[in-house]
Amino acid sequence: MEWPRTVDDAVAVQERLRGQVITTSAPDLRIDTVAGLDVGYRGDDAVVGVCVVFDATTLAVLDEVVVEDTTDFPYIPGLFAFREMPVLLRALDRVTVAPDLLVADGQGLAHPRRFGLACHLGVHTGIPSIGVAKNAMGAFDQPGPDRGATSDLVMDDEVVGKALRTQNGVKPVFVSVGHKINLDRACAEVLRLAPRYRLPETTRRADTLTRQAASSG
Repeated sequence: MEWPRTVDDAVAVQERLRGQVITTSAPDLRIDTVAGLDVGYRGDDAVVGVCVVFDATTLAVLDEVVVEDTTDFPYIPGLFAFREMPVLLRALDRVTVAPDLLVADGQGLAHPRRFGLACHLGVHTGIPSIGVAKNAMGAFDQPGPDRGATSDLVMDDEVVGKALRTQNGVKPVFVSVGHKINLDRACAEVLRLAPRYRLPETTRRADTLTRQAASSG
């Protein structure tokens, strides 16, 4: 597909596509396989895209793909998807196990135009998707100290996600809807993917692979 080459064109794409985001879950939504997606950088324009597919119940790795590419889209907050999506889509296209859910290391609706990377991936592929970020995009109160506690993540007086405590007494992660899933279900899936550590296993494994690939060569 043809990707925007200018900032104005990229913003226009986000504005056009954000109305296609579905923030509800299908009544029969079943999630047996989950893909973690992440991008690393080797220099300014060399990118590494990773897609790791897990069994959602056992968290066994079913397949993983690492793809290297280059990008010429500038590094601009709010427009990271245009640097990262092409290589992520290539990685996603190469896995041999189809995921029922995409987990992006980044934002979904928690985005200035309500169309972060997780939304873009979901709308483009039609696969339910969520964003799980290490840092907040928006304001929040600290959730309670116990695993599973949440508080609203707010931008412009609108709830755009949740701060979610995945382990007792650790810093929360920030969950936002990408596409075809509601926020409560998204948080439940993140908890299922994070039985031991702060970050879900999808993010932990994808992070490891991107760091390895970005540091080699």
